[in-house]
Amino acid sequence: MAKITTDNKFRIILSFMVLSILFVVLIFRTAWIQIVRSDYYTQKAVSQQMSDIPLDAKRGSIYDRNGKELATSATCYSVWIRPNEIRKDYNTDQKQDELAGKLAVILEKNAEDLEKQFNSKSNLLQIAKYRSKSDCDKLRELEITGLQIVKSTKRYYPLDSTASRLLGSVSDDNEGRTGIEAQFDAYLSGVSGRWIKDTDVNGNPLAYGNKKFYKAKDGYNLTLTIDEVIQYYTEQAVKKSRKKTGADKVMCLVMDPKTGDILAMATNPGFNPNDATEPISKKEKARFRKLSAEKQSEYLSRMWKNPVVSDLYEPGSTFKLITTSSALEEGVTKPTSVYYDPGVTNINGTRIHCSENRVHGRQTLAEAVGNSCNYVQIKLALGLGKGKYYNYLEMFGITDKTNVDLPAETTAMIKDKNNLLKIDLATMGYGQGIAVTPIQLLTAVCSIGNDGIMMKPRIVKNMTDSDGKVVKEYRTEKIRKVISSKTASEMKKIMEYVVTDGGGTRAKIAGYRIGGKTGTANKIRKNGGYSGKTVASFIGMAPMDDPRMAVLVVVDNPKKGKYGGVVAAPVAKEIMQDVFAYLDVRPKYTKSEKADRENHITQVPDVTGKSSGEAIALIAAKNLKYKIVPKTKTKKSFKVVDQYPKPGKVVSTGKTVYIYRK
Repeated sequence: MAKITTDNKFRIILSFMVLSILFVVLIFRTAWIQIVRSDYYTQKAVSQQMSDIPLDAKRGSIYDRNGKELATSATCYSVWIRPNEIRKDYNTDQKQDELAGKLAVILEKNAEDLEKQFNSKSNLLQIAKYRSKSDCDKLRELEITGLQIVKSTKRYYPLDSTASRLLGSVSDDNEGRTGIEAQFDAYLSGVSGRWIKDTDVNGNPLAYGNKKFYKAKDGYNLTLTIDEVIQYYTEQAVKKSRKKTGADKVMCLVMDPKTGDILAMATNPGFNPNDATEPISKKEKARFRKLSAEKQSEYLSRMWKNPVVSDLYEPGSTFKLITTSSALEEGVTKPTSVYYDPGVTNINGTRIHCSENRVHGRQTLAEAVGNSCNYVQIKLALGLGKGKYYNYLEMFGITDKTNVDLPAETTAMIKDKNNLLKIDLATMGYGQGIAVTPIQLLTAVCSIGNDGIMMKPRIVKNMTDSDGKVVKEYRTEKIRKVISSKTASEMKKIMEYVVTDGGGTRAKIAGYRIGGKTGTANKIRKNGGYSGKTVASFIGMAPMDDPRMAVLVVVDNPKKGKYGGVVAAPVAKEIMQDVFAYLDVRPKYTKSEKADRENHITQVPDVTGKSSGEAIALIAAKNLKYKIVPKTKTKKSFKVVDQYPKPGKVVSTGKTVYIYRK
């Protein structure tokens, strides 16, 4: 027997120790994997042995009050790959290059980006979404074993930019981003489903593996109070107005005074929610693309915002309807009250004039509102006192949100009552020094047309499931009685006078009793004080014997014309004319209107002594043309010193009235 040397013993002992250490390390490593990291490796094993594909729920549709689709979910397809299987079947760079090139052409993707995705460590990867059936048919023809096509949905707005700021849009993940889409996202989105199945290493389903299919639950549908036809008329009118006036923005809100239903809500410019991440116009699109990422984000936020509920503006003389209503209700004034306007009012050393420094002289309350006389409104506001005046601001809902079912609603900016000066109350009386949202103002004025009762604005009628069953109904809601029926009746007569004989004559429609009020307010500069820019507006209501609609038009910074009676009233008139025909509201002509229609004749209005803007509005209301003498290119307002033909002259419609300036 060979003798074991000391060296051999040492080698044996050393080998035993190394093996023992390795064995201990292996035990600890096994314990680490099976105990400490068990959850991680279990999840990894499951992911390798199981395919889990999400199934998109169908987002609920949005309809107008008559069932017309405003937003729906169109069927589309998403494309997925199994990188492991792609690499196995296309095992050379050349083959992967060729495959990436073919996919890039069909999917309109970058081939290099697709090739990078082939090398992903993920078991399943989405490479495209929202693809058409024709694209998917082309993909199937390629017979790629590592590619899978899944049916999904994409949001589609059939009317493109119509009501875009109202409806809003969705993100790439089909989540509501703005507007109705965001406000009701939890109801519209539904619940996604899943398709889970056991697979082999290449992702192929196992013959005896488990399969689970969780069907997606579709979102609820919404029926709005919007009427698509009225919305269309409104969109066309504001678009034409912005083009004609060069305004920064034109907004319009149409409501039913008796129910609070919003029949139309339009803002121009809008955007196309089918492609909501870029402006519509080519010019704006080019400018947008030059902006930094941060500036682009700010631009989109402004573009998506709904200014009818989110923007504040000084209402100007349209707010005189609130002041006059409050004063009538409190007995501070009467319809028979007579005032004398000296042309200037001095409030603690501050001199306040009417527009164009006009002196209205003797006038009744209706004439004062029709003339948009600041002097009378100051007397009414001061006569009420700040306590009562603020009480009525609260009653008319000016101090709080309307709580309409739309996101990002803001509320009025009003000076603190405790710090209010006499001059502040005076200017608030005629609509300056206070800022409101368009929806606040029209909601308040609608109470005049509803016998003094203010209604909560309603934008959604009901919510239905995929079978058409109503799951929730949004009923009309009375807020409170703001003014008495007597005051409401008196105010309707005053509003009608404004259109027949006051500054709102450009909204007059033969055969219909139209009421309204014009407004022109100077815009505040960023560094304080008022600029020469204006916000021109008009509130219209009709028919005044039984109001069925109220319209607010706001023209922000018009470049051509600046008065509400000139640039905003015609927009309201156009909308009301179209809506009357659509709703089959028949005209009821007075004797003089019948005679004028039969004979095509009219009387020349008295415009001598009036401002040029007011004169032009009065002439246009009589279906007459005008010419300025001497001719001028300037757009500045002037006082009419003479006219021809003279006031009261009976002439044919279409005849020219010459107005003379100094």
